[in-house]
Amino acid sequence: MILTYDISDLQPYINWVYFYFAWQLKDKAEQQRIRSEAEAFLQECQGRYQAYALFQIVKAHAEGDDIVIDRGKCKEEGGKCKEECGKRIPLLRQQEVGTQFLCLADFLSTIHQELGLFATSVDAGMEHDFDNDPYQKMMAQLLADRLAEAAAERMHEEVRKHYWGYAMDEHLSIEQMQQEQFQGIRPAVGYPSLPDASLNFVLDELLGFQQIGISLTESGAMRPHASVSGLMLAAPESHYFSVGRIGEDQLADYARRRQMPIDQMRKFLTANL
Repeated sequence: MILTYDISDLQPYINWVYFYFAWQLKDKAEQQRIRSEAEAFLQECQGRYQAYALFQIVKAHAEGDDIVIDRGKCKEEGGKCKEECGKRIPLLRQQEVGTQFLCLADFLSTIHQELGLFATSVDAGMEHDFDNDPYQKMMAQLLADRLAEAAAERMHEEVRKHYWGYAMDEHLSIEQMQQEQFQGIRPAVGYPSLPDASLNFVLDELLGFQQIGISLTESGAMRPHASVSGLMLAAPESHYFSVGRIGEDQLADYARRRQMPIDQMRKFLTANL
């Protein structure tokens, strides 16, 4: 499913803390000044650019450190199960002493249950239409990043309360949502529990990123840069964690599960080795 958002739909969901961090501003007066400028800039962009969310809710189960999309459990088309059924999403597990040795697959049972897949993005023009003005270009790029994250926040709220509906009675303020007080988690590709950016290739196969204008580089980076992708897990016990350092044993096993040469996999996981 694709959701389209105007800037005014997402502005209340912007997490300004990360916006200030990107500008390296700690002074409250400076933060207020840049926010006022940003809000005026967003007003000018209203109607010119939009943001998009793409998601699917599928039946899946855990098998070791993989998430497997169940055959025959997706919506059928013409009496046949869709192509993504049976596909695997290989994941990494904590190995360092002192960790809980967690893997995101731990938050899914070994029998079928629901899993969310998502991507969000912003019209590419917001990143490129201000190239002649360095200040406006930086403002546009940083706000586009915030809008892509805001689209993920808004989409996740709608999924929890309506489309998936596992938290229909949820009543959280946006501040509470930004503090992750909702049930479940929304781990994004490239973040500590999903550090392998090449997982975007897997999600692209499942979702079809091009539907909302996202393309991938050879390294799995998304274009436009103001894009987010990841998983949605509903289990009450699910929580965020960092995979951290992994050993050569897990690297080899992960490369096998990803069906990629180990040297290529090593490039994607340099920061975790």
